[in-house]
Amino acid sequence: METKDFDFYLPEELIAQTPLENRDNSRLMVLDRETGKIEHKHFYDIVEFLNPGDCLVLNDTRVLPARLIGEKEVTRGKIEFLLLKRIELDTWEALVKPGKKAKIGSRFVFGDGLLHTEVVGMGEEGSRIIKFEYDGVFEEILDRLGQMPLPPYITEALEDKERYQTVYSKNQGSAAAPTAGLHFTKELLQKIENKGIKVVYITLHVGLGTFRPVKVEKIEEHKMHSEFYILDDKTASIINNAKKQGNKVVAVGTTSCRTLESVAYTYGQIKPSSGWTDIFIYPGYSFKIVDNLITNFHLPESTLIMLVSALAGQDRTLNAYETAVKERYRFFSFGDAMFIK
Repeated sequence: METKDFDFYLPEELIAQTPLENRDNSRLMVLDRETGKIEHKHFYDIVEFLNPGDCLVLNDTRVLPARLIGEKEVTRGKIEFLLLKRIELDTWEALVKPGKKAKIGSRFVFGDGLLHTEVVGMGEEGSRIIKFEYDGVFEEILDRLGQMPLPPYITEALEDKERYQTVYSKNQGSAAAPTAGLHFTKELLQKIENKGIKVVYITLHVGLGTFRPVKVEKIEEHKMHSEFYILDDKTASIINNAKKQGNKVVAVGTTSCRTLESVAYTYGQIKPSSGWTDIFIYPGYSFKIVDNLITNFHLPESTLIMLVSALAGQDRTLNAYETAVKERYRFFSFGDAMFIK
């Protein structure tokens, strides 16, 4: 399949720049993947489409304030680091801008000396391996100095850092938010549980590789970056029981979906496990666990729209996106949602 087959026209003004005041007031497009029928709802209506015994799977990762602005120790030239993933305790892979300043051995300082780092190696696709030096607790320093790593298509400042976190975020480690989960409130989750739906959590630390553009013409040649996941005993048991009883497993976001399908692909079922996944799901893939998907509207020619197309069908997905543009839905991280049933 060709990458260009997943392109669509998107007016720039439909890219959501700020989150809504009330998380669950986002619009919700409901797409029936069997018939192609489309309904227009609000996100708080999601309860209608979940049935007692179904299992809702959310990603409880928490976004790091991973963007650090500093300067070179000697020349005081400005530098920006975006932390991608932790390799060891104080060693990280990071994107650096401008990269020409970040040669091996170069040293940088942040926050008037609270944090120092040295470039100790080269990573994939121009990233750098860096080692931090500091006194105290790294996470506390990062929380003080770091900024939220908002995607480049969001140009407005985020007033409240917590609006780029889900209300159930717990395990810190992501370079980007699992944005489908941003629509949930604690009250909505309680309504869902009260209806008899099982709510469970996995962790997948989202890397920027998920959002990088597909640069090859044939999508089969694209290589996904690996991301770390954790799936515990309790979650595995509840998901397996739901499948045995004929109930549906509903993944919240492409990250939850990829975690479940990766584990099932590796072990033949959902099994307590942790590790790295680089699964790439595109049309032709046969889903093993996920029945329904809650997701946002994604970038043209992205691996995310390819995953959605694998579940809903390419023609139906692109028709749904065309409808979303016509109906003036809000796109991307702070935008509206889609439920594929």
